[in-house]
Amino acid sequence: MNKKNLTEEEIDEVVIAQIEDNSAWETPIHVHKSRSDSLSIPVELIARAAFLAKLHKETGVEEWLTRIIRERVELEETAFDKAKREMTANISE
Repeated sequence: MNKKNLTEEEIDEVVIAQIEDNSAWETPIHVHKSRSDSLSIPVELIARAAFLAKLHKETGVEEWLTRIIRERVELEETAFDKAKREMTANISE
């Protein structure tokens, strides 16, 4: 079978042309989010984190840790992007 590689524009045209034709579509596929990965944290650290979560009036230690980790990851990503931009600027000078 000789299949032509379609551009995004061509794919859009085909989809738009078939949008009202239910026979052109396959049965919907339902996707379920898999369980989240687990993380092993020392008991002493969990106890300290639980205390701090209560101080911050968080509903539970898991929610508090998730928020803290998300904030830290965002800080690290911002710092990384800044360093990358600075390195790129120094190279092009």
